[in-house]
Amino acid sequence: MNLLDFYAKHSQLIDQIGINAILALSLSVSLQAGQLALSQVAFMGIAAYVSTILALQYHVPLVATIPFAMAASSAAAALLAFPVRRLRGVFLAIATIGFGEIVRVFANNLKITGGAEGISGIPNDATTPLIYGSLAIVVVVLLLLSRTKFALAVTLVREDEYAARGVGVDVGSARLLTLALGGAIAGLAGALHAHSANFITPADFGFATMEQVLVWCVIGGVASPVGAVLGATLLSILPEAIRFLADYREISNGVILLAVILFFPGGLSSLWQRGAVRVRT
Repeated sequence: MNLLDFYAKHSQLIDQIGINAILALSLSVSLQAGQLALSQVAFMGIAAYVSTILALQYHVPLVATIPFAMAASSAAAALLAFPVRRLRGVFLAIATIGFGEIVRVFANNLKITGGAEGISGIPNDATTPLIYGSLAIVVVVLLLLSRTKFALAVTLVREDEYAARGVGVDVGSARLLTLALGGAIAGLAGALHAHSANFITPADFGFATMEQVLVWCVIGGVASPVGAVLGATLLSILPEAIRFLADYREISNGVILLAVILFFPGGLSSLWQRGAVRVRT
């Protein structure tokens, strides 16, 4: 089987891996800031509906809908940041899960979103080059940001909030900006998902999906963008690779998660970092 035949057979999975990686990166941004904000799938849903409505009702091409979708999801993240800015840990997680459920309930009941039946007939213009080009841009932007003073401030906030305040870091602004950035990246994933799947429903953006994204980041490692991409890629491919196990393949995520927590607490990306250290020495 040559590369063209392989792509023709697995094109949908290949595209989904790229979209999943972008979504995982959106959560990774919040986790690196020490925020267990589990609302990325809700931001993804908001952007998916914005992009879909613009495409179907106003005949706007996907590339032109992406900025509007990202702006809508980023604005939603920024608005959410205000009421939850004093929450930490599990309380922040619960509050952001609640926001996600609110978005899903609205999507289930609004006429413009197609209700529980969703929206079909979305233009299939999320091409593989566009998806992976978008992923590459996100990775490059995050890597460039990791070398800025803003990244240093975010790291300090994560490690010791009181010390961060002591050296003049605006903790509230740092948290708001990271949540807004994560929301924008999730919005990019949402627009691409809608135009790749051609059909969206509120069920696509429920807590079960958010749970998957969190598992991707934990397994890959939250310390770097590499971990998020690695986790999303592995757990997108694995269910298809072990499809012959039928119902038992559903436990694969749990088995891998347990193994990583026990043997690689830093995630699979820690193996990459160890290898890099050995090469340098």
